Amino acid sequence: MSQFFQIHPDNPQKRLIDGAIEIIRRGGVIAYPTDSGYALGCHLGDKKAVERIKRLRQLDDKHNFTLVCSDLSEIGTYAKVDNDVFRLLKAHTPGAYTFILQATTEVPRLLLHPKRRSIGVRVPDHRITHALLEALGEPLMSVTLIPVGEELPMTDAEEIRDRYANQLDLIIDGGACQLDPTSVVDLRELPPTIVREGRGDIASFQ
Repeated sequence: MSQFFQIHPDNPQKRLIDGAIEIIRRGGVIAYPTDSGYALGCHLGDKKAVERIKRLRQLDDKHNFTLVCSDLSEIGTYAKVDNDVFRLLKAHTPGAYTFILQATTEVPRLLLHPKRRSIGVRVPDHRITHALLEALGEPLMSVTLIPVGEELPMTDAEEIRDRYANQLDLIIDGGACQLDPTSVVDLRELPPTIVREGRGDIASFQ
């Protein structure tokens, strides 16, 4: 049975954030709010936790995982960013976007697309997410919490508890989230390719 933390969306309680980080560092899988629905997260490179997320979401090895980062400099550690890409990232972070980039050697192999060596990166605009990242000191390995067979992310922590209480270690209730998923933009080559149109405005990428 998962733990259930009610964390204030504007003023996250440090005690609860620290408790969440302890669960993540122990190999736990959490559900947490973002600026575009709830997401599943775990410690970067934790193979057992990643496999649990894959089973829960029924993902195959071709799924692009996302590193949820605190800022642009952290993205630059895990993804290859030239000057043109940097300008695009700077103009659109934080925000409801996931960017596909070539991974650096800092990214654990188990998170990479098996053929393309690509990785998703994102900087959400959500205080609870940033409080978690600040306390953790590194990105969260993450995927959107979209139930199998459905198209939209879950947006309510109580519903997540009803459905996944036995499959997660922690559910963070930060209030209702936006319904639309992130816009996914492939920046490995310019001009960008829109993989999925979601909450983030894609006009400037077209």
